Amino acid sequence: MAIKTTKNYSPNFNSVKREKKKIKFLIFHYTGMKKEAEAIDRLTNIQSEVSSHYLIKYNGSIIILVPDLYIAWHAGKSSWKNYKSLNQNSIGIEISNPGHEFGYKKFSKKQISSLLQLSKFLSKKYKISSKNILGHSDIAPERKKDPGEKFPWQYLSKNKIGLWHTLKKQELIKNRRLQISYIEKGIFLNNLFKIGYSKKISHSLNKNKYLNNLIKAFQRRFRPEIINGKTDKECLIISTNLLKRYN
Repeated sequence: MAIKTTKNYSPNFNSVKREKKKIKFLIFHYTGMKKEAEAIDRLTNIQSEVSSHYLIKYNGSIIILVPDLYIAWHAGKSSWKNYKSLNQNSIGIEISNPGHEFGYKKFSKKQISSLLQLSKFLSKKYKISSKNILGHSDIAPERKKDPGEKFPWQYLSKNKIGLWHTLKKQELIKNRRLQISYIEKGIFLNNLFKIGYSKKISHSLNKNKYLNNLIKAFQRRFRPEIINGKTDKECLIISTNLLKRYN
């Protein structure tokens, strides 16, 4: 590839190659471990049973862990629109960051620069649409928070990596925390399902807990200023605006 990388292959992948046309998604993760070296060890340890195709270190350097045409084990139980278990249809990119459990911090400028370069390359190579560039919490909202609210989705979208709404800041602030009716809450949730978020509730969660996690996942992605799991008018108008872009 034209991008400068190093290789540190993981043993954790399916041994049968997939067809190039099967690759439909890019999925972004954070490593969620205290130290970068620990994350690399885990992603390359056969006992961990996890991996990704790429890891972007804090200094911006890119490590290839699994070749693109092999299925890495990064998405786990997941869904988006009509796709289930997204490992088989995606390329996973881990970005070094301690995550919410160990001192979540901003991603470095070098990381985002490398991510932008890598994502553009992969999107072009595999014809991946911007609407199919997602975070782990988008496809597994009941159990994941990454890449989180400090991830610069809005900036990346300006470079055609992922989608963002087209609403002005003033309009967003005006509607922030405004209560909405029961019917409007239903419209908001229906918007999320049409965008691609899963309707299916895990057997380990009750409905209210799942919906709270789902709303938080949406907020981390599209309204990162407030992550409270509560629907307000701002969330509603953002979701309505996004419908035009995701469908």
